[in-house]
Amino acid sequence: MENQIITDGVIMTKIFYIRGQKVMLDKDLAELYGTETKKLKQQVNRNLNRFPNHYMFELTKEENELLRSQNATLKKGEHSKYLPFVFTQHGILMLSNVLKSESAVQVSIRIIDVFVRLREVYAEQTEVWLAIEKIKSKLDNQDKNMEIVFRYLDELIDKKDNQPPRKAIGFKPDGF
Repeated sequence: MENQIITDGVIMTKIFYIRGQKVMLDKDLAELYGTETKKLKQQVNRNLNRFPNHYMFELTKEENELLRSQNATLKKGEHSKYLPFVFTQHGILMLSNVLKSESAVQVSIRIIDVFVRLREVYAEQTEVWLAIEKIKSKLDNQDKNMEIVFRYLDELIDKKDNQPPRKAIGFKPDGF
């Protein structure tokens, strides 16, 4: 992707949710940084002390297979025989430090901006869902109240229908 404009949409398609975290695969990051996955991993391995588990971790075989099955572009045999590293937002920022190129810094900034925007969208979405749940609970209460009113009306109608006819009292004009 070197010398190409990297859109937010392209970056978003490369973000996965694994182990409760938003992460990006080493191969995708290498592509965005314009380097080989092998070189990216070499730099990471030379600087492992900069990548604690909450910055970067290696996928298990099961996670890798699950990711392959969910993503049609990850076909078996077409990619590295090694399990991929995945990087969190903090790991991506640290990558720009170990790759030491201006383009790596610029790409990292773009990626971090997308992560921040995703977090903002998620927060807004959460607020919307909470508002919807509040409305639903009010509607549920209104439904229950309406049900009580209709039940009461049904009882009144049943009472009226089951009452014997009342004897008319009062003055009757002739002819009626």
